Amino acid sequence: MSTTGRKTGFYWDERCFWHAGGNYALTLPIGGLVQPLAAGGLPESPETKRRLRNLMSVTGIIGDLHEASAPEASREDLLRVHPASYLDRFKEMSDAGGGELGLRTPFAQGGYEIAALSAGLAKQALLDVMRGTVANAYALSRPPGHHCLPDWPNGFCLMANIAIAIEAAQAEGLAGRVAVVDWDVHHGNGTEAIYYDRDDVLTISVHQEKNYPLDTGDIADKGRGKGEGYNINLPLPSGVGHNGYVEVMERIVVPALERFKPDVIIVACGFDAGIYDPIARMLCTAETFGVMTQQMKTAAESLCEGRLVMVHEGGYSEAYVPFCGHRVIEALSDSQHKAPDPMATTVQIRQPNARMDAFFSGLIDELAEEFAG
Repeated sequence: MSTTGRKTGFYWDERCFWHAGGNYALTLPIGGLVQPLAAGGLPESPETKRRLRNLMSVTGIIGDLHEASAPEASREDLLRVHPASYLDRFKEMSDAGGGELGLRTPFAQGGYEIAALSAGLAKQALLDVMRGTVANAYALSRPPGHHCLPDWPNGFCLMANIAIAIEAAQAEGLAGRVAVVDWDVHHGNGTEAIYYDRDDVLTISVHQEKNYPLDTGDIADKGRGKGEGYNINLPLPSGVGHNGYVEVMERIVVPALERFKPDVIIVACGFDAGIYDPIARMLCTAETFGVMTQQMKTAAESLCEGRLVMVHEGGYSEAYVPFCGHRVIEALSDSQHKAPDPMATTVQIRQPNARMDAFFSGLIDELAEEFAG
């Protein structure tokens, strides 16, 4: 529980689990009242999220949280980020049974409304934190959002959840300067593109180099015009584990936040840097995500009165994501309801050895010098 007496907010909705692969899978019409058959059809399946929520019930941690859903993001909310032409095309295809608008972004009938609901969860989490309703928050958004550009969805992302939330909070006068820390293993190219010319939103992406997208996420991409210096890309080689990630956060991310002095910190919380993820090659553990969350929580307490929002992004190991997510929520809420990592011994054995840690630390030295204040 929060030391202030306010709870951690946890925002989720069963309907987000029903986002389906459409033309990637056989999705039969079943009346709209139960989850579609073959609702996965994608590596981005509902099961990582559903199993996290179920684990939270089993451990009892859900009882320590302020649990809520949210309205769909309104068209007004969406238009602050996405052009009407994109939204109209998406809605028309969604109503007609689904399809695919961009790259690796299939959806079934009703996909538009589910994407708007996913963005609505992120928006509500941010607004409630800014209003002081909750101490901090976690939005279990699905589909994810950090790859979505204003008019071009890709990488399973159909609407820019975090950007939609930021723009709503700024429109209501609740936030001015916002920092986004993206530790999803893939580069947050959508969030970067939306804020590349602006100095009121600091975007930081810690990602596996040249995983996805292949052509974005370079160190040299630091923003443009007013946004020069307000975009930080931290590409890491394959194989970085717990020590490397914690060092990057401590030596580069936290100092960047201290220089920026945000009103709120938002984390694009992907779990695909986890050691068992099938489409990445990093070696993070559940404890890694817990420590990084604590680092962000401490920074938020120091810089912005504890205002911290986590928005769920990627992570594709149905067995391991629930434990990584639970560890994040333990750190957010200071709950005593724990979910011990069942693979703790194995993942520790598989961490980089001292020689590799020293090699990675040398690379982090170079990154730290590049982004020194």
